[in-house]
Amino acid sequence: MNIIDESGILAISTRLQRLSEQLRKDGTLFYKSYGIDFEPKWFPVIYTLYHKEVLSVVEIANEIGYTHPSTISLLKELEKQKLIRSKKDKVDERKRLIQLTAKGQELIEQMKPVWDVMKKALSDIADNQNNLLQAINEAENKIMHQSFLQRALQIKSETGK
Repeated sequence: MNIIDESGILAISTRLQRLSEQLRKDGTLFYKSYGIDFEPKWFPVIYTLYHKEVLSVVEIANEIGYTHPSTISLLKELEKQKLIRSKKDKVDERKRLIQLTAKGQELIEQMKPVWDVMKKALSDIADNQNNLLQAINEAENKIMHQSFLQRALQIKSETGK
């Protein structure tokens, strides 16, 4: 056990990031084992467009829960890979509508069986006595109602520290 593991709740962000990085790294390697060149960071956009077909940039950002700038940089990457394309909205010229390309749809067909295997492996990892996914849902819900910063500032003002 290292000092970060011993520090408990204080290192929760570090430990979640470490877990996330490990899952992403293994995910990339697993996709490669199927001969698929795919970055796990692309997953939220690709998966969302697979289910919703055509969305604006703002709608995608809302669906995946990322900031507008983060979403745009991800979209640029995916456009460069020719997995998505954008077109101007006929109703609102300022709005760009995003959809998968034929290459993007083909990629999804390749990935479906991979996702089935990944679901099983990830369920096995998350299905502990304290269900990880359930705990993340609960924590995200709490943060949605009152952020970490709001809570910390409230405690600071109450304790005068």
